[in-house]
Amino acid sequence: MSKGVLYVVATPIGNLDDFSQRAVDTLKRVDCIYAEDTRHTKPLLMQYGINTPMRSLHQYNEQSQLETLLNALDAGQSIALVSDAGTPLISDPGFPLVREVTKRDGRIIPVPGASALICALSVAGLPTDRFVFAGFPPRNTAQRQSWMQTLARQESTLIFYESCHRVVDSLSDMLLVFGPTREGVIARELTKLHETFLRGSLELLIERVQEDANQRKGEFVILIAGAACQSEQRVEVDVEQMLITLLAELPLKQAVALASKMTGMKKNNLYKQALKISQA
Repeated sequence: MSKGVLYVVATPIGNLDDFSQRAVDTLKRVDCIYAEDTRHTKPLLMQYGINTPMRSLHQYNEQSQLETLLNALDAGQSIALVSDAGTPLISDPGFPLVREVTKRDGRIIPVPGASALICALSVAGLPTDRFVFAGFPPRNTAQRQSWMQTLARQESTLIFYESCHRVVDSLSDMLLVFGPTREGVIARELTKLHETFLRGSLELLIERVQEDANQRKGEFVILIAGAACQSEQRVEVDVEQMLITLLAELPLKQAVALASKMTGMKKNNLYKQALKISQA
């Protein structure tokens, strides 16, 4: 008996009409669909008349389900893997399964389609010849800032995913690490009713997000221009360390005013950071 095939199928990232006929045919043909969230995938299947049995495969059960899926493939069943939106494995579950199937020389067929990072990059207006997809930033502030420091000198366009719960915190850390004048783009709710794109310096972007509550809702792709070539780079200033040094010698308002003159950053953004440091 020949082994089954694992199909990795991209689904729409918002608009359900963005679904290829090949993907529809594949999901109708396989023996079972494994979805990140069956409640999320069900409306898509209903719209296209797909009645294939469906089970869940997410970050909390993919290890325990791994042997079951491998046995099904060994028995000749064909399986389709889908995520909540876009291409599976791109900051979504499925990697342990795909890795194990490749180790066993199993057959895996990609059924391409939407990907939020490529969708955003194609219209951002930032360089597309080289880019780094960094995924979701760490949740902890200290870890996030340290992680971003490792990307600060990267010359390729940087692409991040972020949730509505942490978008302001991540943008604040990007402002500190990459600098206020670094160009960026915020792509929100891609292909959905409230799709928006914000473009400008990091300092401008965080102000617009803070001022408009609607710009803090939904799902985000954040793109940051790469650093200038090494030969063109200015010496980067560690803003947080500068504030710590100034606060040790000056009152908070004076420290912020001086830091603003030295960096060109606006006082209100520096004041918030200085206040956190002084209260730590």
